[in-house]
Amino acid sequence: MSSVAEKLARKSSKRPPAKQVRLRLVYIDFWSAVKLSFLVAVCLAVVSIVATFLIWTVLNSTDVFDKLNELVKDVAGTGGDLSSVLSLGNVMGFAVVASLLNLVVTTALGAILAVLYNLSVKITGGILVGFTNN
Repeated sequence: MSSVAEKLARKSSKRPPAKQVRLRLVYIDFWSAVKLSFLVAVCLAVVSIVATFLIWTVLNSTDVFDKLNELVKDVAGTGGDLSSVLSLGNVMGFAVVASLLNLVVTTALGAILAVLYNLSVKITGGILVGFTNN
């Protein structure tokens, strides 16, 4: 017959401890960083263009532009038509241009950061990252 301790050991549902692995990140592929930063920049551009359109629509439907135009006329005495400057075409054109510039800058920054990290690895040895298999 087996002992009580052996029976309890067999019935134990406790999993063995997870194996932990420590890896060092010593290289970031340049083109992977460029592609990823470009993808992030495209997502940011789409979000900013949609957000600009939604904000303009809310401000236009609540007559904020008309009230702002009246305020400028009251303060300045005379004034131009502010609604022509803040038309949907002008605002969306500015949003598209700003998003394209942001796309270029974000992609370039991703590439520069990958190169700088790869150069700094020679000095620091990289980043130590721990992984486990659950």
